[in-house]
Amino acid sequence: MKLSIVIPAYNEEERLPPTLKAYLDYYEARLSGNYEIIVVVNGSRDGTERVAREIAEDFSSVRVIVEPRPIGKGGAVMLGFEAARGELIGFVDADGATPPFAFDDLANHIGDAGAIIASRWFKESVVYPPQPLKRRIASRMFNFFVRWFFKVKIRDTQCGAKILTHAAVQAVLPKIGITRWAFDVDLLFKLRREHFKIVEHPTTWHDIGGSQLRIGRASTEMFIAIVRLRLLYSPFKWIVDIYDHTLGLWTHRASK
Repeated sequence: MKLSIVIPAYNEEERLPPTLKAYLDYYEARLSGNYEIIVVVNGSRDGTERVAREIAEDFSSVRVIVEPRPIGKGGAVMLGFEAARGELIGFVDADGATPPFAFDDLANHIGDAGAIIASRWFKESVVYPPQPLKRRIASRMFNFFVRWFFKVKIRDTQCGAKILTHAAVQAVLPKIGITRWAFDVDLLFKLRREHFKIVEHPTTWHDIGGSQLRIGRASTEMFIAIVRLRLLYSPFKWIVDIYDHTLGLWTHRASK
């Protein structure tokens, strides 16, 4: 099998079906029988599982994995990685922000790299409508800290479209923890440590309505997540252990 596409889906009853339809229309015409789409439904409280299974009944290329725990995007992607059978294994957001032709463009340009990631920060990239200034500032600040903490010189670590080779997935999968906001950073950091080449590629990205993301809260959580991740890869890992058993428990309960 040439390509596996993992789609993590949390409360995406409305946005998942058009995304699946677009990807199925595109890839059935190009890779019929030689690709798969793995929808990983995680912790959803709406009809995401139902709509995913309804579509899977009509298309053998769609598989559905259901994890009732709220394991986040990272946990969902890892479950999809474990089940994937493709020579190339990628993931994309359920909202359809990355159109299928842009995802396919990544696969066609991976070359000898272990991973290729879509970037919204190339001059050639098409982003519509333009992201609000507040969101762009938050993105650039996050990227600054990622570069500083991890020495990963990637312009757009958080863009939701990435493709890895099967070998790269197998090398890093056992070494990645379940983190919410820091998953993409952890993935790229692990790829670097395993000496896989990572390339960025211009993309087309459409901001789809219906997101539950709150920029202020998300920015704070993202910053805490990368600080925590950096401490895990330092002699100060013990600080994380203390946090997880004290303030971390309180924060988790308060967020429910």
